[in-house]
Amino acid sequence: MTDFLTTPQGRRLAYHRTPGTGPGVVFLGGFKSDMTGTKAQFLQAWAQERGRPFLRFDYSGHGQSDGDFLDGAIGDWFEDALGAIETLTEGPQVLVGSSMGGWIALLVARAIPERIAGLIGIAAAPDFTEDLMEPSFTEAERAAMAATGRIEQPSEYDDGPYVITRRLIEEGRNRLVLRSPLPLPFPVRLLQGSADVDVPPSVALKLFDHADSPDLRLTLVKGADHRFSEPENLALLAETLDRLPV
Repeated sequence: MTDFLTTPQGRRLAYHRTPGTGPGVVFLGGFKSDMTGTKAQFLQAWAQERGRPFLRFDYSGHGQSDGDFLDGAIGDWFEDALGAIETLTEGPQVLVGSSMGGWIALLVARAIPERIAGLIGIAAAPDFTEDLMEPSFTEAERAAMAATGRIEQPSEYDDGPYVITRRLIEEGRNRLVLRSPLPLPFPVRLLQGSADVDVPPSVALKLFDHADSPDLRLTLVKGADHRFSEPENLALLAETLDRLPV
């Protein structure tokens, strides 16, 4: 059954929480994704089999949560994640962030490192608004953004186009994690597909080089795409969680 949380900012978020013992696991989804996706459901089953606490939720403007997606930005979704974790979990947590969720996980870890037992990034996309989106804009798109405050780009993950707002780009500049020291004082595992055309392996390598962790490993999977949801990918995710020293 879906429950709802009102964050300190007044946003109403949908969530599912699985009880258990030991370090909890929190799934942080990607841009325009929701908590009913393959990886979120797989992780819930993993947690139930092992008796571990698990939390999945929808950012504001995503899935069953209130709000308009186009009104949101990285900072809002970070606040959502922080509010959900601080309110709905107890003790140490392992953050599993997919794509944009990897960026959100890093922001959460920077804000409350004392609550984080470990972090797993799946095609993690830190700073993607600044490093991937904005540099890809055509001159026509830049003109449209200046005139209307938004542009549309085709999406292979949705029936409609991605709408990118000026606020998403500009607010994201306040949330960058690869331009200043990034201490991660816990085990970190980065899982990345070699065939990912949305968040290329160079992003994972940049994060790998930049982050300061006592136990940081990057696994590059030949042929895996951005979804990282094939059975063998999910099996690797489960193995990574099982072996995480938390």
